[in-house]
Amino acid sequence: MNAKATTVRLSIHELSMLGMRQHREGKLEAAGNCYRAVLKAEPDNANATHFLGVLMQQRGKGAQALDLIRKSISLDPQVAPWHNNLGNVLLGQERFDEAAGAYARCSELDPSNREVLNNLGVLLRRLQRPDEAEQALKRAIALDPDFADAYTNLASLCSLLDRDDEAFVHFAKAVALTPHDAYARRLLIRAYGETGRFEEGRKALRQWLEAEPTDPQALHLLAAYGGAEVPDRASDAYVKDEFDGFANSFDAKLAALNYRAPQYIGEAAARLLGAPQAQGRILDVGCGTGLCGVYLRPYARSLVGVDLSANMLELARARGGYDRLVKSELVAFLEHGAGEQELVVSADTLVYFGRLDAAFAGVKKVLRAGGHWIFTLEAHADAADFNLRAHGRYSHARGYVASELERAGFDAIDMREVVLRSECNEPVAGWLVSAHALDASQ
Repeated sequence: MNAKATTVRLSIHELSMLGMRQHREGKLEAAGNCYRAVLKAEPDNANATHFLGVLMQQRGKGAQALDLIRKSISLDPQVAPWHNNLGNVLLGQERFDEAAGAYARCSELDPSNREVLNNLGVLLRRLQRPDEAEQALKRAIALDPDFADAYTNLASLCSLLDRDDEAFVHFAKAVALTPHDAYARRLLIRAYGETGRFEEGRKALRQWLEAEPTDPQALHLLAAYGGAEVPDRASDAYVKDEFDGFANSFDAKLAALNYRAPQYIGEAAARLLGAPQAQGRILDVGCGTGLCGVYLRPYARSLVGVDLSANMLELARARGGYDRLVKSELVAFLEHGAGEQELVVSADTLVYFGRLDAAFAGVKKVLRAGGHWIFTLEAHADAADFNLRAHGRYSHARGYVASELERAGFDAIDMREVVLRSECNEPVAGWLVSAHALDASQ
C-alpha cells in the first residue's frame, strides 16, 4: 500500500525557527533553504537575513555575509548579538577599526555581554590601544570571575606590556579554571620561555604531563624546553593538534605578525617561471588555509594542496584556487600519492621538521627533471644542523640545508635571508630557498 505524501504548511515564523534549529545542528544547506524561503515570502525579514549572513560567513563567503548582516541591522538595530556577529565578519576581513566599532555597539546595547568585551579587548590590543583593551577585559572578568578566556587574554596583554608578574598570575588563573585547556597551558609555557624562566616552564610541563601523560603539545614542548630528547621532527599528533585548534583564527593571527612567507614563495616562483602561463603541475605541501594559492594559481594547470589539518583544509577550500585538497602527512603523500610535478612549494611547514632528508627525498621523487622546489625555513647561525626552539618550531643552519639538498639531488640552490614574521616585537629570521631538480642519471 502506498503511503500518501503529507504537505505541512509552516508560517513564516515557524519556517524561520526551523532554519535556526537546523543551523544550530550544523545542517547548513537545509538551514539556508529555510532562510531563503522566508526571504522569498518576506524580503525584509530581519532574522532570516541575519542568520543567512552568519551562514555565509561560515561558508567563507565574507562579502555576502557582510551585506546580509548589515542589512539585518538596518532592519532591527537594537539586537546586541548581531553587532557582535558583524564585528566577527569585519575582523575576518581585517577591517579592524570597523570591527572594534561593532563590538563597542554590542557592548553599549548589552553591557552584560562578556563575550563581546573579550572580543573587543583582543581587538583593541591588536590596534595598539592597550589601556582600552585592559579595561574591556577587566570588565569581562568583573561580569564573570570564572571567564578563563578573558584571563588568558589579559595575561597575554600584560606580557606584551612587560608586566610579567601580573601576566603569570592571570595565566595561572586561566589554567586553574580550565585544567584541560591546552591553549591556556601553551600560553603559560610560552610566557616562561619568553622571560627565560625555562626551569619553571619544565616544571609546568611535567605537571601537565602528570595529568595528561600522552598530550602531544606537552611532550613536544618539554623537548623544546630542554627537558627531553629533541625528536627529529614534530609528531603528526602535535602538528594536527596545533593547527586544528586555531585554524579559524590562523589568518588573522598571521596578519597581525606581518607574516610574509607566502609572498616570498610567490616572488621566487615568478623569478623561476617567468610570465604566468597556467601550464604547470604545482604541489603546495603544508598548504594550511591556502595563502600561497593566489600566488601559484596563475602558473598552474593543476594546483594541489596537502595538509595534515582537516580544519585548515576546510578554510583553504572556502578560499578557493586549488584543484584538489588532500589531508595527509606530507612525506607520506610524496611517497605514495603525488604524481609528477613541475613545481613543489612549502611555506613554513618544514619548521616542524628537524632532519630534512626524508622531506627532500620525497620532493625529489615527485619533481620532473628540471623542476623547482621552493620553501621557507627559520634560520640560525649556530653550529648545530638544527635546533628546536622554545616556541615549538625548528630552525636550521645554512650549510645543513644546502648539503641535504645536494644529497637529495638538487642544484642551483639559492638561499636568501628573509624576515618571515614578527614575534614579541622581534623579527623572525628565515631562509627563502629554491632549488632545481637534477635528472636522476646526473
